[in-house]
Amino acid sequence: MPMQKWIRPTLILNTLFFITLTSNAWAKVEEKPTLKVSYQSFVPKNWKILEKVQGDLNQDGQADIALIIEDTNPEHIVKNDRLGSDVLNINERKLLVLLKQTHGYQLSATNTTLPTEGDIESPCLADPLGETEALSIQKGVLKVHLHYWLSCGSWYVTNHTYTFRYQDRAFKLIGYDVDDFHRASGDITARSINFMTGKVKSTTGENEFAETTQPVKVQWTTLKQRYALKLEQVQFNEPLEFK
Repeated sequence: MPMQKWIRPTLILNTLFFITLTSNAWAKVEEKPTLKVSYQSFVPKNWKILEKVQGDLNQDGQADIALIIEDTNPEHIVKNDRLGSDVLNINERKLLVLLKQTHGYQLSATNTTLPTEGDIESPCLADPLGETEALSIQKGVLKVHLHYWLSCGSWYVTNHTYTFRYQDRAFKLIGYDVDDFHRASGDITARSINFMTGKVKSTTGENEFAETTQPVKVQWTTLKQRYALKLEQVQFNEPLEFK
C-alpha cells in the first residue's frame, strides 16, 4: 500500500507535466505567423485588392504593406428598391497588414469590420472608401480614412481617421480624428483624440460659407477612461464614442 500511494501521485504529476509540455508546444506551433513569398498570396480566391500602400511600419528599414481586399461574390450584389443606387454591393472587406521579411511577408494584423460599398440600412450612403484614399502610411504610422456622405437623409459630411502604430508586437490605436461639415449651414466641427496622452481637442465655430473669418473655439479635455485598442479590436463600421 505505501508503494501504491507513492506511485499514483507520481504518475499523475508526470502525466500532467507531459500534457502541459505538449500543450505549450502546440500553442507555439499555432502562434507561429504564416510567411508567404508574395503579398498577393494573402488574397483569397475570388477576392480582389481595392487599395495597397507601402511603407516601413516596424522600423526595420523594409517596405511593409497594408491592403484592403474585397470579396467578389455575385450573390452579395443585391437590388435596392428604395432611394439611392439601384443595386448595392455588400461584399465583405478586410484590412490586412503585412510585415516584410527577408524571404517574404508575414501577416501581422487583420480586421474584417470595414464598411461595405453599399449599405442596406442606409442605401443613400456613398462608399466610405470611395471618395478618398482609405489607407496611408506617414512617418511609420498607418492611417485608415473613412468618408461618409449621403445623397439623402442627412446634411452632414463626416470624415474619420484612425491612426495606428506598431509597438509591443501589435498595431495599437494611438489617434482618432473626426470632423463634421453641415452642407446647409456650413458649420464645421472637429475632434482629435491622442490615446497616448488621453487628451482631446475639440474645435467649433468654423463656417465654410462665412464671408469673414470666424473666431474658432478650441477646447481641451481629458478622456474619462483609458483605451488600449489593437487594430483587430476596432469596429470601423460602427465608430465608437470615446469618452
